[in-house]
Amino acid sequence: MRKKNNQTLSKKMNIAPILLFTYKRLDTLKTTVEALAKNELAADSELFIFSDAAKVEKDEVIVKQVRDFIKTITGFKAITVVEAEKNKGLAKSIIDGVTSVFQKFDTVIVLEDDLSTTSNFLTFMNTCLEKYKSDPAAFSISGYAFNLGQSKDDHDDAYFLKRGWSWGWATWKDRWSDVDWAVKDYALFKKDSRAQREFAVGGSDLNKMLAEQMEGRLDSWAIRWFYHQFRKGGLTIYPVFSKVFNNGFDQFATHTNGSGRRYLPALDTEERMSFSLPHKVQVNQFYQNKFILKMGLVSRIISKIETIFQRVFK
Repeated sequence: MRKKNNQTLSKKMNIAPILLFTYKRLDTLKTTVEALAKNELAADSELFIFSDAAKVEKDEVIVKQVRDFIKTITGFKAITVVEAEKNKGLAKSIIDGVTSVFQKFDTVIVLEDDLSTTSNFLTFMNTCLEKYKSDPAAFSISGYAFNLGQSKDDHDDAYFLKRGWSWGWATWKDRWSDVDWAVKDYALFKKDSRAQREFAVGGSDLNKMLAEQMEGRLDSWAIRWFYHQFRKGGLTIYPVFSKVFNNGFDQFATHTNGSGRRYLPALDTEERMSFSLPHKVQVNQFYQNKFILKMGLVSRIISKIETIFQRVFK
């Protein structure tokens, strides 16, 4: 039955390529690939693997091990491996990688090497890519979702919020193509308190992250992508039950470390292959309010305290 459903879905939609970015996380990379290969649409999906080069000499051995493992991967329609000759860092790797694949495809699904997916992850992402492709208000799709509970006012399997997320996401070429990665209007934005308040609706961390990016204290593709989405007035669709689990909260993580408790999702255990999706691309206020609490200042302070205790008593 699953194979038949797989074939039916493949005929109904254009299957987006998967972009997998990796560096030196061999343990979680294996878990990521194993889970991804169990997805219903894996065999119909092209997989592009971007392997960053070692930043320091001591990382060369593990990077080689990662690249040796990549050569053994099977289970996808086609596999293309891109090995960087010099270390790019995550931000440049993703910007360059996504941009390059968009030269051939109109959609992408993006993962990093510390993300495990449910078996219906690719089906959810491709279904959303197909449904909202003609509505520019739909800016991206997130496979990950916080545990926000369930709204009693609707029975949809997904909802729209004002902010994107970077743990298993997808988008369209026309949404990506005009991003200003230099954020040339930042000087004006910095003087506009109203715009900053509106940006912060997506999370109390956003203005701080953008400032750190522009001051050279952070190298993030995601904050610039989120800012571009804000300027365009775009929304991101999230599943009620997460299709992604982040395994990357440890000492080897690049950007995710410390306490991950507030990020624990309500994972999709039913793993259905059909979804009830919102008819209109508009913010679901129930989930937006819940999301603000998760990304608000109080939650961030609690998370920092948990991180301190975790480091002291580990």
